[in-house]
Amino acid sequence: MADQTAVTAPGGSRPGRARPPGRTLALLGAVQVTLIYTLAVIVVPLPDIAAEFGLRRADVLLLSAAYGLTFAGLLLFGGRLADRYGGRPVLTGGLALFTLAAAAAALAPGYAVLLGARFAQGAGAALVAPAAMAVLRTVFPAPAAYGRAMATWGGLSVLGATIGNLLSGPLAAFASWRLALALPAAAALAALACAPRLLPAGVPPGSRAPAAGPAGPAGPAGPAGSAVAGPPAARRLDLPGALLATTGVTLASYGLVGVEAHAWGSAAVLVPLLAGAVLLAAFRYAEHRAPDPLLPPGFLRGRARALGLAAVALSACATALTFIALSLHLQQDRGWSGPQTSAAFVPYAAVLIGSGRLAGRLIARHGAGRTTAAGLGAAGLGVALLALTGLHGQAAYPVGVLPGLLLLAAGTGCSFAGAAVLTTDRVPPAQAGLAGGVFNTAMELGPTVLFAVLLTLGSDAVSLAATGALLALVALTSHRHTR
Repeated sequence: MADQTAVTAPGGSRPGRARPPGRTLALLGAVQVTLIYTLAVIVVPLPDIAAEFGLRRADVLLLSAAYGLTFAGLLLFGGRLADRYGGRPVLTGGLALFTLAAAAAALAPGYAVLLGARFAQGAGAALVAPAAMAVLRTVFPAPAAYGRAMATWGGLSVLGATIGNLLSGPLAAFASWRLALALPAAAALAALACAPRLLPAGVPPGSRAPAAGPAGPAGPAGPAGSAVAGPPAARRLDLPGALLATTGVTLASYGLVGVEAHAWGSAAVLVPLLAGAVLLAAFRYAEHRAPDPLLPPGFLRGRARALGLAAVALSACATALTFIALSLHLQQDRGWSGPQTSAAFVPYAAVLIGSGRLAGRLIARHGAGRTTAAGLGAAGLGVALLALTGLHGQAAYPVGVLPGLLLLAAGTGCSFAGAAVLTTDRVPPAQAGLAGGVFNTAMELGPTVLFAVLLTLGSDAVSLAATGALLALVALTSHRHTR
């Protein structure tokens, strides 16, 4: 990154030693990749874990969802903590919790410890993810530089999921699932060691005046919600809203995850789903009356931000569904080993990295809206091809699987990058953490909600085809409304 922005010292009163923003972006990007890697890495070793601990299907289901439940449920609260107290202290505190929990997961002597550690990891990740985006807002205060940083940031999440799928197979086959779960602890510990040198310790974003103008070439965006004036310490933390949002999102997500093992009309699905919906309705009502709401009612308004959040949710769903469906097909129907299945996604990873780098140039030239729409269209075509040819044993991998996989990688790289810019466009510094929380919440809840709906359609091929149709529909709709 060419923009060499100097970072102020603590308190903002004296100029501090300038930190290279490119290195700070690299550190925060590695942290974001680690968080999403941790979400994806549990999928392949689950049979080994279940066999070692003698788990029932319900236990396996809860273990697979534990990290994502607390991650999604606490993201909004984590974002507001970052806005109130500053990105660096919240990020380092979250990293410390994440590191300890990851180590406990890798060394877990039994199911209870492993499950609790995964829940704790999700809580730490919910602090880290939005705080990292708040730190980025401090490191890149210029709108153009921040827009470029967010374009890079957008592709990191799907890259983390890809790395999780690439490494989990070989590690589970040749080493142990414990090593796969230990890698996040090592990465987070390294990030904690680098944080004092690379992360700014400046004032919390809320004490600075909101930045004017768009954060990059995203085009017009709706209002970001009213920024609350005054120093962060003088503002009240919306604890009732945090409790309602966290409990509501967690319960609703748990109900939706249960659709995989239970019918829609069963108590295991309906009770948590309805309870979560009631709590989220109460949250929305409370936010209109809170003096400093956790999620300002006007924050989600605007066509650009709505497109960005929809693109994040759909792209995350398409990626996760493809990884699961294709991994199962290659191993169960074609008899591939775990390492062979992981190797099948190497071309996907290569194209994803290349498209992520290209996306920044496309956004600068054509705008984030058009880049996102094009990415969604390409991803939709790729998913449709996989549904038609990839999940059928008759077509060889280079002909039946690879074309759709490469199109999906190119599309999601562009859609995630454009969506990150759209979601954070015109967000004032005082709400940078909130924007990070909303972005990551869409990425976590998108697959959960859509999976529950798609599972009712039948086979994996039908689910992939429906996902491709949704991607194409959103791409066409957004293209009509982008300038």
